[in-house]
This record gives sequence, structure tokens and C-alpha cells, in this order.
Amino acid sequence: MTGWTSDELARIGAADELEIAPVGADGTLRRPVTIWVVRVGDELYIRSWRGAGGGWWRNARARGAGRIAAGGVEKDVAFEEVDAQEGDAIDAGYREKYGRYPTYVEPMVSPRARATTLRLIPRTGPEVG
Repeated sequence: MTGWTSDELARIGAADELEIAPVGADGTLRRPVTIWVVRVGDELYIRSWRGAGGGWWRNARARGAGRIAAGGVEKDVAFEEVDAQEGDAIDAGYREKYGRYPTYVEPMVSPRARATTLRLIPRTGPEVG
């Protein structure tokens, strides 16, 4: 696996929304779901607003792979769980980027959502789904 290019980081990080299609139990891509994405340094992170009850999150965590699209970039990705210590910087990223939506941003930085944080890692090799 290789890292994100500067262009991909900039475009995805600046996008208000990201389309995520995790691989399902049958090995195919699930229907895309629109979620928020934040960039912290050279990493991209996502969370489930519904916590562990989010269907896309359960598939992403169980299968570890999927496809994302945001800012004109479409990419196969792996999903990686993050350490709790990374949570403060990611919370700050959500507050900074989406602070204009206080009703929605506060649940995104709650312990329930924070526990579902995944790092997006670009995949190389065979396409998923």
C-alpha cells in the first residue's frame, strides 16, 4: 500500500462529503452512503454518526475494504481502526471543518461516534467488489 498523493489529500480533505461503499458479506460493494471526512496531517478519517449501529461502519470494520469518492477522487481503500490517543486531533478536525453544523458536529465528536473512527488507507492492486 502507498500513501495518499498531495492532490488526493487536498481534494478529499476539502470535500464536504464523501461517498463510501464498503465491501459486504458477499464480497461486492454495498450501496454508497454519504458521510463526512476529515484530514489530519497526511491522514484521512471517517466516523459513524450512528456509532457502531451504522450499517456502513459494520461492513467497513468487518471486511476492512471498500471504495470512496470525494472531491473528484475515486479510490479503493482499506479501513484501519485508530488508537484512542488520536481522537482529540480528529475531534478538532470535525469541529473546524463542520462547525457550521453544530447540531450534527457534536454527535460526531461524542464518545459513541469517536469509538468508530477509521483511517482511510489507499489500496493498490486488484479492485474491490
